[in-house]
Amino acid sequence: MMEIGVIGAGTMGSGIAQVAAQSGHTVWLFDTNDAALDKAQTSLKKIMARLVEKGRKNQEEADAIISRVHNTTDYHSFQNSGLVIEAIIENLDIKKKVFSSLESVVSKDCILASNTSSLSIASIAASCDTPERVVGIHFFNPAPLMPLVEIVPAVQTSEEYLQKAKDLIDSWKKVTVVTKDTPGFIVNRVARPFYGEAIRIYEEGIADMATIDWAMKEIGGFRMGPFELMDYIGNDINYTVTEAVWTAFYYDPRYKPSFTQKRMIEAGYLGRKSGRGYYSYAEGATNPEPDKNQVVGEAIVWRILIMLINEAADALHLGVASAEDIDLAMTKGVNYPKGLLKWVDEKGLQNVLDGLDKLYAAYHEERYRASVLLRQKAAFEKKFHP
Repeated sequence: MMEIGVIGAGTMGSGIAQVAAQSGHTVWLFDTNDAALDKAQTSLKKIMARLVEKGRKNQEEADAIISRVHNTTDYHSFQNSGLVIEAIIENLDIKKKVFSSLESVVSKDCILASNTSSLSIASIAASCDTPERVVGIHFFNPAPLMPLVEIVPAVQTSEEYLQKAKDLIDSWKKVTVVTKDTPGFIVNRVARPFYGEAIRIYEEGIADMATIDWAMKEIGGFRMGPFELMDYIGNDINYTVTEAVWTAFYYDPRYKPSFTQKRMIEAGYLGRKSGRGYYSYAEGATNPEPDKNQVVGEAIVWRILIMLINEAADALHLGVASAEDIDLAMTKGVNYPKGLLKWVDEKGLQNVLDGLDKLYAAYHEERYRASVLLRQKAAFEKKFHP
């Protein structure tokens, strides 16, 4: 079976290594930091012990998985790998140096992949002499548990290598979607209003954070509210992705970051990992109760939902992915209760369009401009799904 190389022994890299090892592959996990490699190995042993304890693996299976993951500090360990996937810091210059260095070590038909969540795959591929074998393979955290993987071909990626990458990740029992190499791909692009519009509603004094979270969960059916989710992800990480997408889209106001979140980061209120974010996670802490006003709650959900739908429609309009893959990405990648394009079919295109136009009329901000695809489909009374 094909050997797999993983660069970066952090949470994401070690998670990808686990997924590959569970699928029967020998894995070479690379890092320049021995302590990170030791931590990843210890973590894998703990995870396997829990799976054995819960009856999901027997001891023989767990031991076999652990034995397949080999730590390394030398790229030459990848010489027999069929795929090497990079999962390091989101810095384009560093990633390009890594990919350039890999080419002299790996076989001529080895797939070179990046797990970047928002950086240009074309830029990474350009650092290679054989850019046609470079592809984005974006897992979601935690990689062993989250089913979705975005497969991102660069303009240089050949159809052969795209298919090889997709087939391999499909064989790992992941749900794959193919997305154009645009900022944020599908999920991190389409999901921006879930956070940004929630913060805007809070900043305008319409509702507090607890009420917004209550509305999105209890009325909207989302698994977590936006402020809970930002605390879970980490405000620093969430803000960085928003800023990266905003910058990459030439400062399109739809993706503009908020000072509210920036100040939270500056204060060190990063969320669960720091013990405090939008909520306190200190032992015995009491957080505010929501105002369970149904009318206000429904207005909150509608405003955020139509902004999400607008992003999904625009992504489809610009050929980022198919309607099926966009809906699949949002349900499997961030656990939305429904695909957004299916949701608009249920709510009514004209209703969604009217809601967006009311926001635009009130604010006169480009942030609220409706996708032309919504207008076109509403005009001809068409749906997104047959």
